[in-house]
Amino acid sequence: MVVGSAGSFPGPDSAASCYLVQAEGPDGAGGTRTWNVLLDLGNGALGPLQRHLAPADLDAVAISHLHADHVADVVVLGVMLRYDPRGARPTPLPLHGPEGVRERLAQLSGHDPATSTADHLALGTWRAGEPVTVGPLTIEPVPVEHPVPAFGFRVTGPSETDPARTVTLAYTGDTDDCPGLDALAADADLLLAEAAYLETTPDAPRGVHLTARRAAQAAQRNGSRRLLLTHLVAWNDPAESLAEAAAAYDGPLDLARPGTVVAL
Repeated sequence: MVVGSAGSFPGPDSAASCYLVQAEGPDGAGGTRTWNVLLDLGNGALGPLQRHLAPADLDAVAISHLHADHVADVVVLGVMLRYDPRGARPTPLPLHGPEGVRERLAQLSGHDPATSTADHLALGTWRAGEPVTVGPLTIEPVPVEHPVPAFGFRVTGPSETDPARTVTLAYTGDTDDCPGLDALAADADLLLAEAAYLETTPDAPRGVHLTARRAAQAAQRNGSRRLLLTHLVAWNDPAESLAEAAAAYDGPLDLARPGTVVAL
């Protein structure tokens, strides 16, 4: 589910980056339950997340990189888990991010011990080639190209329509074209690809973001079976992003809008 897809900062109609992945799997006690993983929790995303899920029911949070539009609301999630009586958890919530995630969260909280996430989050650091398992889901971090250390994710798990089949969701986080992008997109059932730039964006630097065309080209050449464009910045015309991608990709294509649900 798309919780927020705005790029760089929240827009009038969307929070910043946040995507909820859910899968049915064994609960460890002989039954089954729904497992819930967040991919990023950017500024403004904790609010709309609560329309769909009690944050205390999360099983893990995967942070792609430490820019505020991907991590800022982790701090207020820590506040919720600490003070909201509905947020009580028997164990800290696992959260994985790039090197420096602990320091970044302390900085965002103003180093306020009263809002420290340390007691409520079990922090881990991504290592390339070292996947993390959460219930029936496996999250593989893939380094990508961005001005700060950044990862995309390949998330594999059981199909909702056929639990005997394994499906893959790929999420680019923020990246330009790079080998990691190809590794993410290869044979993905769904590619969530950032498209912050357009080919017509004046003086757009390389090594920061994809254009809608480059995102679509990655999906096309790597056999991604469905493409959603994410990280949509407020100053671009979404219709232009969609048209630019459609010229380079011949599979199912759409914009990632808040509330969008894709069953794989």
